[in-house]
Amino acid sequence: MDADRSFANQLLVAMPAMADPHFTRGVTLILQHDEDGAMGLMVNRLSDFTLGEVLRQMQIETQDPALALAPVLLGGPVQPERGFVLHDDAREWGSTLRIHDSLAVTTSRDILEAMAVGRGPKRALMVLGYAGWGAGQLEHELGDNAWLTVPADAAILFETPMETRWQAAAGRIGVDVGRLTDYAGRA
Repeated sequence: MDADRSFANQLLVAMPAMADPHFTRGVTLILQHDEDGAMGLMVNRLSDFTLGEVLRQMQIETQDPALALAPVLLGGPVQPERGFVLHDDAREWGSTLRIHDSLAVTTSRDILEAMAVGRGPKRALMVLGYAGWGAGQLEHELGDNAWLTVPADAAILFETPMETRWQAAAGRIGVDVGRLTDYAGRA
């Protein structure tokens, strides 16, 4: 795979014909993509948990009711017990992968402890699990027209309501997914 063909820092927008129920109408931020495969986080699926519940499980206390009620997202079907904090904070935390200058994902406890006391990132999403693709798998799915690729956009990630992220992400490149068919094919 060419280094310049990496889809890191891109949003994958599931086409209407997406057959995999994990990704139907999904929007996935690609964190890493190289010759060994790809890893991403879905950013428009709610889990059954709040951030307060996750913090309690980790024995982290917060006095912030809004933070405690913040939704936790389902990032994908792989390792659903593994947590990720997607944020736009420039600080380096214990275990941070910088996706872009203004976007990072952190897996260490220190970021959650800082968030619990009001010293964390201003904009953050808590995500459980991730999506993964083996070597060449994502390229194959893109060739089968399963996904649209869209440049990542912090407004979609942190400001757009969950229920409209699929349409908003596709709309970023001028596509109205509501007008697309739910079957795929080639001319």
